[in-house]
Amino acid sequence: MYRLDATWSSSAEQVEASLQAGRYVECGASQEKSIGWIEPRGQANGPLLEAVAGQWIVKLMVETRALPASVINRKAQERVAQIEASTGRKPGKKEIRDLKDDIRLELMPMAFTKQSSVLVWIDRDNHLLVIDAASQARADEVVTLLVQALPGFAVTMITTQVSPVAAMSEWLLSLDAPAGFSVDRECELKAADESKAVVRYARHRLDTEEVQQHIREGKMPTRLAMTWNERVSFMLTEGLQLKKIAFLDGVFESSSANHKKDDDFDGDVAISTGELQKMLPNVLEALGGEMPVA
Repeated sequence: MYRLDATWSSSAEQVEASLQAGRYVECGASQEKSIGWIEPRGQANGPLLEAVAGQWIVKLMVETRALPASVINRKAQERVAQIEASTGRKPGKKEIRDLKDDIRLELMPMAFTKQSSVLVWIDRDNHLLVIDAASQARADEVVTLLVQALPGFAVTMITTQVSPVAAMSEWLLSLDAPAGFSVDRECELKAADESKAVVRYARHRLDTEEVQQHIREGKMPTRLAMTWNERVSFMLTEGLQLKKIAFLDGVFESSSANHKKDDDFDGDVAISTGELQKMLPNVLEALGGEMPVA
């Protein structure tokens, strides 16, 4: 989660035009990676920005064509053996590096590609950017591409007055979740000392003396499963990331009843962002509120 600079005022049409320059193109035969913007709705040649109920959605595609190092090393060893057999000399380090580069180029067109996509939600009214990325590194990559593509675009990562680790420790020790939230049955505790000991609980009660004892002994919660208002479940992490977000029974029932299949994208976006617009401020409040930007 990031805060948008309040001075950024580009229109949806301007963002659409800016993203077009970075539209995704499939990996070429000798290309290791391709990254670019694709249609969030999944319709070919459609818009790269979808505006639904005032919320903006964009989508990034990442395609990689990778060769296992073991394959390149094996082929290189075969080439080295051939050179030694035919010339009687052993290739040096630079020549072996060049051989590996040649082998990589030769095999690249035959390598399979892997695709992954990242949804991005821009809430202009609340100056909020949310990136559905599996890692901080991928989120950083998305932010960098947005800053490069959109004039004046700037964000700051959200931090809170109370760290997630301190808050999660207090909730588990006091057996008292913040208002509107419940603690579920999954967490991870890690020791901060040299032992690096880790204890994980899955489908397990957390209101036990055993869990509290681990915390008193110095193991800090790094992940904790929670539910908000019996509507959204998620995993809070030490880095203020929300993972495994799931909308619970009943949240999408009105969407299913009132929207045809062709309209599911709009209905799903409107309902999911609407729920998260209500939940995210509660999460930040439970962590002591947002830290002001210096």
